Amino acid sequence: MAELKEYMHLKSGTDIRGVASEGAGESVELTDEKVYSITRAFVKWLLAKSGKQALTVSVGHDSRISAERIKKQVVDALVSGGVHVIDCSLCSTPAMFMTTVDLDCDGAVQITASHHPWHRNGLKFFTRDGGLDSCDIEEILVSAFNGEGIEARQPGTVENKNYLDMYCVRLRKMICDGVQAENYEKPLAGYKIAVDAGNGVGGFYAHGVLEPLGADVSGSRFLEPDGMFPNHIPNPEKAEAMDAISDAVISSGSDFGVIFDTDVDRAACVDETGKEINRNRLVALAAAVALEGNAGGTIVTDSVTSDGLKTFIEQELGGVHWRFKRGYKNVINEQIRLNGEGVNCPLAIETSGHAALRENYYLDDGAYLITKFIIKMAQLGKEGKKLDSLISALKEPAEAKEYRFKILQEDFRSCGNAVIAQLEKYSAENGFVIADDNREGIRVSIPECKGWFLLRLSVHDPIMPMNIESDVEGGVQAIADRLVPFFEKCGGLDISPIK
Repeated sequence: MAELKEYMHLKSGTDIRGVASEGAGESVELTDEKVYSITRAFVKWLLAKSGKQALTVSVGHDSRISAERIKKQVVDALVSGGVHVIDCSLCSTPAMFMTTVDLDCDGAVQITASHHPWHRNGLKFFTRDGGLDSCDIEEILVSAFNGEGIEARQPGTVENKNYLDMYCVRLRKMICDGVQAENYEKPLAGYKIAVDAGNGVGGFYAHGVLEPLGADVSGSRFLEPDGMFPNHIPNPEKAEAMDAISDAVISSGSDFGVIFDTDVDRAACVDETGKEINRNRLVALAAAVALEGNAGGTIVTDSVTSDGLKTFIEQELGGVHWRFKRGYKNVINEQIRLNGEGVNCPLAIETSGHAALRENYYLDDGAYLITKFIIKMAQLGKEGKKLDSLISALKEPAEAKEYRFKILQEDFRSCGNAVIAQLEKYSAENGFVIADDNREGIRVSIPECKGWFLLRLSVHDPIMPMNIESDVEGGVQAIADRLVPFFEKCGGLDISPIK
């Protein structure tokens, strides 16, 4: 019989994830039984949340090989609970949220494990208010373990709908309206845009959005869904993925390149020279676009963004940079909180590529972000300007590195917090400059090394990541050398990475 910890192990922040396919040397965790029981528990939770007697829930999935098996269990559980199911088949995660808007669904279930390897999969739940929070996932998992659910007197029904086509119509209209080209229906005529979907879901963007608007997408790669991801992991944070889209742009002579993660809730891009617009550059470009019409607005980012980005947002764009915790749900929730308090906050974005615009239901949608960029590219093109001209003033570090220290004590959170407290004292004693605008871990500048470091607790794991950046060559090592004596004495960590 399954134990509660086997269910709780599937919790990954605000998602459910686990091993779903054999063949990678790991035992299957996301079994039929668990998927069915978790979905039943979601129905129970959603009925209580909505206060309704009858529900409509959409179901979609990314390209993973375990998708159909898992979808069968999800649909069967929903039907047993009397739910009317709209089966959207292959779909992006943001599009599945949009079914709660366009199709008036009470909830949505996306079967995805985002950028994780081919043998993993998961469940992501939405209501009209957005994705569920961590506490909601815990409640559902406990309920699933206890066998709680709804067995309706009358089983539900299933309707098939290709919602992704409707989603493409929405994005095409957005581009046509935004560009206002002489040929309204072909605003991208004359542009060559390469898309790399990494064999995930994102191939629709090339053939369903860009090509009908006149763009040449012949330089695109890996558009066909293939759940084994044979070419590269669809993850813009990986160098091999960014190298692939850069090569696609250069070899095809494209004007712009786009890369999505597996389920299209994240994206990055490259310019016509193949230079990456990713991480701090992506945040800077998104901020430049988001602050148009939002003068003095606040941009929420995660904690590891560079000093140059803060200067760019505040001095070049006239906005406010609000550093917050790592985790896309954390930055989005902070954005919602700030707007609720009357702060003009049009954008929350994590350096991983999750970007949520207030105008788009606070939804982290890679395709929507790229659509905003493409509109701006076409607008600037009328003036003979390039998209990257918007971020030409961004100063980037000469060096950057991340160290990851494993916490050796069982109570890893207490240990990590103690290390941070000790490091704060050490930094003050050594004349380092402790940032007063940091909201996660401890961020410290060392002026003579022309750089800074940030030490924090991982969102989920017994790990303490430390990011170091410097504006001079050799600066990262110089900062690391200043910290070695501290780590040698603090205890509780495996400090081999820095030694």
